[in-house]
Amino acid sequence: MTPFAIAGIQMYVSATHSNVEGMKHRIDSLMAVYPWVQMVMFSELAAYGPLPSKAHALPGLAETALAEAAAQHEIWLVTGSMFERAHDGHIYNTASVIDPTGTVVGRYRKMFVFAPYEQGITPGNEFFVFDVPNVGRFGMTICYDTWFPEVTRTLAAMGAEVILRPTLTPSIDRDVELSITRATAAVNQCYLFDINGLGAGGYGRSIVCSPHGQVLHQAGSTEEFIPLEIDFDTVRRSRERGLLSLGQPLKSFRDKPVEFAIYQAGAQSPYLDSLGPLAKPERVCINGSEDSDGASSSAYVAATPDTDTPPKENP
Repeated sequence: MTPFAIAGIQMYVSATHSNVEGMKHRIDSLMAVYPWVQMVMFSELAAYGPLPSKAHALPGLAETALAEAAAQHEIWLVTGSMFERAHDGHIYNTASVIDPTGTVVGRYRKMFVFAPYEQGITPGNEFFVFDVPNVGRFGMTICYDTWFPEVTRTLAAMGAEVILRPTLTPSIDRDVELSITRATAAVNQCYLFDINGLGAGGYGRSIVCSPHGQVLHQAGSTEEFIPLEIDFDTVRRSRERGLLSLGQPLKSFRDKPVEFAIYQAGAQSPYLDSLGPLAKPERVCINGSEDSDGASSSAYVAATPDTDTPPKENP
């Protein structure tokens, strides 16, 4: 048995004020009750909320403060994510991973930003895995990455046995995400921690799944600590013998008899090209008139303010 204890923290996130002190307080509270926890993770954009105007350079004050908390409690810490303002002026959605000495071992930039809604954010282009010595390998994704199975499949092929996914979902598609999360854990035969926030950080319903696709815990919509001890030997046994001693999807993918042409450089995809631009849907015109390309000629576009307007928060 190779046990390791991970705790997700589902917490209220403000869009207008720093949440860093609240994160540190919750780490203190968690570790007082569950001193056996070895890794803590937060939700997407937990530190400063979902407004790009809060972007800052990394390393920065929040990351440093959280690194000090990690060192104090001698834990691995996944900061959720923050908007990072890079030296080239681009803004990324970036998760930092900190070891028990307070050292940042790496950062992951979200690959699939939630276009066209998450505007002004540059996608990352590098996969990220890291090792906990004498335990196992972890892979990082963030929120909307979950909709693209190629991301998690690549991490699994790189040896990731646990996928950590900070999330910010306040929308009605959370039920679909929960199903995707369970399926992703099963087809990649890995543990998956999907931690959502509250308030401006989402409406909770965080979920943790096993390498067999089983739901180990699903949170409600209130603040919650989610401490679970997992067993890396369960991952290794599943990948050796098969999920529930049945299908062996990772081996079958390795031994695949075909090449997927759509992924080849320069591949043509006329159907995908026919789907039109990646843009917000327009309001349907009530008079039913349409212009030549099938769009309503007098359609209204839902107003999107140019300035940062925080979402309505819980009192």
